[in-house]
Amino acid sequence: MRGKRVIWPEQAKVDIEEFEIPAIGDDEVLVETECTLISPGTERAFLLGLPNTRGGFPSRPGYSNIGKVIAVGKAVTACEVGERVASTGGHTSHFVTTPARLLRLASSDSKTPDVPGDEAVFFNLGAIALQGVRKARIELGEPTLVLGQGLVGLLALQLAKLSGAVPAIAADLTDSRLGTSKRIGADCTLNPEDADFTEQLAAVTNGAGPAVVIEATGHPDAISTALDVAGWGARVVILASTRGETPNVNFYRDVHKKGLILYGAHNSIRPRHETSPHFWTLEDDSRLMLSLIAQKRFTVAPLITHRVRGEEAPKAYQLLMAWNPGLLGVVLQWSSSHG
Repeated sequence: MRGKRVIWPEQAKVDIEEFEIPAIGDDEVLVETECTLISPGTERAFLLGLPNTRGGFPSRPGYSNIGKVIAVGKAVTACEVGERVASTGGHTSHFVTTPARLLRLASSDSKTPDVPGDEAVFFNLGAIALQGVRKARIELGEPTLVLGQGLVGLLALQLAKLSGAVPAIAADLTDSRLGTSKRIGADCTLNPEDADFTEQLAAVTNGAGPAVVIEATGHPDAISTALDVAGWGARVVILASTRGETPNVNFYRDVHKKGLILYGAHNSIRPRHETSPHFWTLEDDSRLMLSLIAQKRFTVAPLITHRVRGEEAPKAYQLLMAWNPGLLGVVLQWSSSHG
């Protein structure tokens, strides 16, 4: 049995390769992929070899996968054929894994309700945004600014609002993305290029500035903006992976004198085994995101801008490399099957 998957054979090149699907072991399962989600910022950066990326080529990307179990090893008792599952599997039509690496999309105890695949597939990027929002420790009523309304920024904005941000403020250089921010619940949208941006921000925060700033652009210059507009004693969360250096930060003026607290929020620093306050495991955050999406407490459907067949993934990556601001959620569809 043969499958298909995305491969980056070299920098800025994307192909589809066929591969022989391996036989499963006694404690393994075979998953047929329904859909996967491209992580636009991270995958674009690694594909183009931008600063602060590492790894070589060839590379097989992807880490947000919704699929169905189609075969189980004889020692497997934790899942059954036909179950729909979420995982960090890559952009591939099939993959072999162990049950411990899977999350059920529906279960008998209803803690993880069923949800459409092209919405459930946002679980992992949602969890990545969530661990950054958790670090901000937002209190009910605190003005919170999310800089950057790409996919991760839009996810973080909703999560900040769920955590109690009032107002939840979205900032981006692209009016179309700010329109999306409004549709998913932003209380206020601002463009940093507007001449009165600082005055507008002061007006919506009663002159105090944001208590929390979440940097979600990944652009080095946005770090300076985040530090500049943060209110006295604010928390600044670096959620996006910055692609380059920010040379003009004066830590006395920009951080020390204002009493700012800076949090690095890379997904890799999560606890591996046990959740604690503001510091949840990926599994627990992922399970929560699936529940929030299923319960319609977290909106992802408006964030889907492109649906592309898995076999035509190179076309999607061409759009991604060209930096199209209208591109947000790109779902690769591998199978139409549902459990």
